[in-house]
Amino acid sequence: MADVTTGPAPYIYVSTRLRVRKAKLLRAEDYLRMLNMSLPEITRYIEELEYKTEIDELSPSFSGVDLLEVALSWNLAKEYQNVLALTPGAMTGFTAAYLRRWDIANVLTILRGRTQGFKPGKIKEVLIPAGSLDRTALDRVVAEESPDRIAEALRGTRLYPVVERELPAAVESGSFARLENELYKQYYAELIKQARAGIKGGNEFLQYIQLEIDITNMQNLWRLRAGGAVEEIRDYMIPGGRIPIEELARLGSAESVDEIVDSLKKRTNLAPLQEAIEELRSGISVRQIESRLTRFKLAQMDRMSRRYPFSISPVLVYLERKRYEVYNLRAIARGKAANLAPERIQEYLVI
Repeated sequence: MADVTTGPAPYIYVSTRLRVRKAKLLRAEDYLRMLNMSLPEITRYIEELEYKTEIDELSPSFSGVDLLEVALSWNLAKEYQNVLALTPGAMTGFTAAYLRRWDIANVLTILRGRTQGFKPGKIKEVLIPAGSLDRTALDRVVAEESPDRIAEALRGTRLYPVVERELPAAVESGSFARLENELYKQYYAELIKQARAGIKGGNEFLQYIQLEIDITNMQNLWRLRAGGAVEEIRDYMIPGGRIPIEELARLGSAESVDEIVDSLKKRTNLAPLQEAIEELRSGISVRQIESRLTRFKLAQMDRMSRRYPFSISPVLVYLERKRYEVYNLRAIARGKAANLAPERIQEYLVI
């Protein structure tokens, strides 16, 4: 009998399991159907899917949009931990490293929430303990009242050196944007180092990380140009992608969108990315640009998972598809709670 702990068998097993889970994720038509439902109808609809356990458990304590928010957070964290438990060998290390992005998201949520006067219990509702900081660690951090005390509670973690260095300026300016960007720079640098460490599957991992960096940098380029912060573009670009930071910084002060599109298209040999970039000529909003680039990233991940079916790629595809399912459900729930028109809510969806 073959040993299922070595060789290709565990990778085939994980790939198969995640293809099954991916097939259960909501489709575009499901979201469009929910746009015409009320909030209670949406809750009942997703309760019949993969969120029943969380909704049933939380319904005695929460209702309305709060019930959906907390249920979605709990479900996402549980699903990510389940996927991590499935992964074998080097794939476990890559998956755990990738999920550390949630440490950054959680710490920033705590910092912003506490400085805005939110109680710890309210902040805990939207935390996703899927990274290296588990629920116990996050409970300890969120209990601190001041930014300095929150930073001190992070001592000994990967995030602490950057938080300690950047926090004073963030508190003084009232903005955590630069701190967030510096944390993500560190995060991606660590991922690239791990991908290049000679571990099996590192090349496939590196290909995706560089794709994500390029997409993130392009989204930031458009956002900063729209906000008139051209001089800050270089500082907010993440190193390690295939598009040079020098070129992105130069394009920040370009006179026309056509110049940006032409230059970015020359910097990639991926035909699908060239097509996605070409769409940006049409004068669409920054939010639509970000959404289109995100859709391209997800589609390209699907292509990579088909090309490398027994690698980290199927894992990353599922993690990201699941993340955007929760993102879309949150957008619909919040839009319904705010009485937004269905067509307005649809603008925020990644489908």
